[in-house]
Amino acid sequence: MKIAMVGQFPPHVGGVGVHIHTLSKKLVDEGHEVYVITYPHKEIKDIDGIHVIGTKGLNIPGVRGLMFKKNAKKALKKLIEKEDIDIIHGHYLFPAGAAAVEVGKEHNIKTYVTAHGSDMFELYKYQPLARSTIKKVLSGADGVFAVSNALKHEIIATGVVGIANKTKISWNSVDVDKFSSRENNSFKKEYKLEDKPVVLFVGNLIKRKNVDSLLEAKKIANSDYYLVIVGDGPLFKKLRKKVEDENIRDVIFTGSRNDVENIIPSCDVLILPSFSESFGLVLIEALACGKPVIGSNVGGITEIINDDVGLLVNPNKISSIAEAVDKLVNDEDLRVILSMNARTRAYDFSQVDIPYDEVKK
Repeated sequence: MKIAMVGQFPPHVGGVGVHIHTLSKKLVDEGHEVYVITYPHKEIKDIDGIHVIGTKGLNIPGVRGLMFKKNAKKALKKLIEKEDIDIIHGHYLFPAGAAAVEVGKEHNIKTYVTAHGSDMFELYKYQPLARSTIKKVLSGADGVFAVSNALKHEIIATGVVGIANKTKISWNSVDVDKFSSRENNSFKKEYKLEDKPVVLFVGNLIKRKNVDSLLEAKKIANSDYYLVIVGDGPLFKKLRKKVEDENIRDVIFTGSRNDVENIIPSCDVLILPSFSESFGLVLIEALACGKPVIGSNVGGITEIINDDVGLLVNPNKISSIAEAVDKLVNDEDLRVILSMNARTRAYDFSQVDIPYDEVKK
């Protein structure tokens, strides 16, 4: 079969891109042909047998969404003229999902959409003007996928007619070969992190990820550790200035990196203190690397972290975050026990399932 994906894709960094890449690679491995229409980027290229199509337009957060819907529709229609597409799959309800559904209905092609989290937890919940559009996408799609049970509940709560019957779980998955517990000290050497434990955050530097509280927790810590923040985003300069102005010790900002699989094995603990999170892909990546994890007691994070592999915290309480970090940094025995269970837990998320009814699994 020929499947057209629409959404974020490498070289763009992020969980949506990882999800699309993993699913597309699985489809290609099973003999299907996959095309991905993604945001503009100067380094767009085909990878792993996947045909990648970059759209035109400005790649500026806040502006690129509306432009992408228009340009993705153009690219999708152009693709349909050349190829006999069997399935269209939009990842993230707006703009990619909207583009997919509109073109799918126009050309009578089976269309699926995947909600990835902030499209429901942020855009739908806090942007009233977006609600009718998102409901239209959910109503128009032939099938709806959610990356966690928490997200599925949010989708069903919209009250769209028939939504419960066509919404299914399509878990994020982790490549346990790519993310492994093999030793890699190159990152530690690069940043001179070899004399004390490393607590790692990986993610987009936006308000929802709650990195500011992570810095506040560092200020009141009763343990000695490096806090390494991997990622970029609109709050990068503000957070780095906070560290400088308030003289918060042993905090390292690396900016965006595309070698996370080589960085995670260098840490002792990975933390994701988000205010909301549909899943938390980086958590299962850390577990696959044999690392204990700390995450907020919210959303899909609670479907990943159990007592065997990590700790849950209240993202609204800095003391809760600080105490959890202190507990793991100060107790090496506990870290070892959690680490021993981590990779086994990651295997629960290692299977890549093709979600389409038309494609035999």
